[in-house]
Amino acid sequence: MSSRKYSKELVDGPNQAASRSMLRGVGFTTEDFSKPFVGIASTGAKVTPCNMHLNQLSEIVEESVNNSGGKGVLFNTITVSDGISMGTQGMKYSLVSREVIADSIETVVGCLGYDGLITVGGCDKNMPGCLIGIARLNRPAIFIYGGSIKPSSENTDYVTVSEKVGEFSKGKIDEDELIHYEKISVEGPGSCGGMYTANTMASAIEALGMSLPGSSSQDAVSDAKKGDCISSGEAIMSLLEKDIKPSDIMTRQAFENAITVVIALGGSTNAVLHLLAIAHSIGVNLELDDFTRIGKMTPVLADLKPFGKHYTSELNANGGIQPLMKALLDKGMLHGDCLTVTGKTMTENLKNVQPYKNDNIIRSFNNPIKKDSHLRILYGNLAEDGAVAKITGKEGTSFQGKARVFNSEEEGVKAILSNLINEGDVIVIRYEGPKGGPGMREMLKPTSAIMGLGLGGKVGFITDGRFSGGTHGFVVGHISPEAAEGGNIALIEEGDIILIDAENDQLTLNVEDHELAKRKANWKNPIKTPNKGVLSKYAHSVKSASLGAITD
Repeated sequence: MSSRKYSKELVDGPNQAASRSMLRGVGFTTEDFSKPFVGIASTGAKVTPCNMHLNQLSEIVEESVNNSGGKGVLFNTITVSDGISMGTQGMKYSLVSREVIADSIETVVGCLGYDGLITVGGCDKNMPGCLIGIARLNRPAIFIYGGSIKPSSENTDYVTVSEKVGEFSKGKIDEDELIHYEKISVEGPGSCGGMYTANTMASAIEALGMSLPGSSSQDAVSDAKKGDCISSGEAIMSLLEKDIKPSDIMTRQAFENAITVVIALGGSTNAVLHLLAIAHSIGVNLELDDFTRIGKMTPVLADLKPFGKHYTSELNANGGIQPLMKALLDKGMLHGDCLTVTGKTMTENLKNVQPYKNDNIIRSFNNPIKKDSHLRILYGNLAEDGAVAKITGKEGTSFQGKARVFNSEEEGVKAILSNLINEGDVIVIRYEGPKGGPGMREMLKPTSAIMGLGLGGKVGFITDGRFSGGTHGFVVGHISPEAAEGGNIALIEEGDIILIDAENDQLTLNVEDHELAKRKANWKNPIKTPNKGVLSKYAHSVKSASLGAITD
């Protein structure tokens, strides 16, 4: 099969002279028209540290593609910053950006006849957005992660600052100390440094087989990351020659590999949402219950932040995730015959990988952080279609308490920072789901405040919104059906008893059925959906979080 499947329709023959003329205007030569066209989608932008260096990395990729016999064409898509917008109305656009990124990549590549695609992403929604776009197009493709930021000189990061806000509100630190951490905790390019959403998704994509081995843990500013860009430019030409497409790589077995690695690393709850969405885009039937099934067999082995001690840069210095994957493979916990973007199987890629020098960061199977998954899929009368909990066991495995009910994140944060939450309370923040938000905001601001106030493990927290990868504590999100759809979370009243049971995977509102039916009959949706713009489009098209908050 020709490696110019799409570009030849665009530029071959006398009838396409006008198209070629436009391309000559941006620097194409006569020789370039006979080469495979490789689109290079950069999410580079100076709006966030995660992405500020990605255009430079993308230029390295473009040069590598050109040196390897292809014609690289660099274009940009958008990014937003969860970290900057957290706790504000702007956060409503975060999950929406995943869809905008996917749509824009599909639009450019589909329009301009690129034969292959390399995407370069950094912040949280970049990665699933890129993968969804890749999946829809289904032509040879590779994802490149922009890399992780190093911790500050005082071993702090963005999440540290978020939790210091809670300490400040309690009077444990003064404003000068708060500002000190603000100034020193984020230094230079790279995504947030713990096993938060960005590093979780980068690891999942490597395990999925869609990025080169060892790439997911690399430091953003490093020769290794530059080398990853060069190698990816070379690898895409091999994929084009062999016509290896994303559908050949992103099989059901590959998604099971990704889930296994995410659990072993103690990864973000957002991985559930994103892997469901990516699987949908490539035509793989992945369900919430797959996370439960795999989770029963998979221990948490990584002592990484937010609930552990270490940063991803430390893991990278100790070998990255490849030794972990080799150990999982040797235990029969990964599908070794899955194809990857190297053109080889996972077993072949891992053949010569050596074990970790020590088990300080990635523990042995005999000494896990948790014997089974920290990602729990809960059901019950509060989550008939499912909810996602992140429970490491440090806070226990069950919690029962009285509901404190808030109809927005802002209301909840105000109560927390005003010291109105007590031990034994279950904070309920609702109308923050995909449709109700709209946009399904992350709740790092309230959960960090809880930690800073010293209430971690002493209160519960449930929401139809979602959580940052930096969140830890007794938290349950993605509650489906959401409040705006009339889910029972909309019917909770102040003082109701709520049980979070991560042993039996139950989320229960202890209210009699007849009382719930009465409340349901009297319920009216208080949320007004925006009547124009991207949030309006999103609210009218997005489906349940239990399906990955997909829009197609």
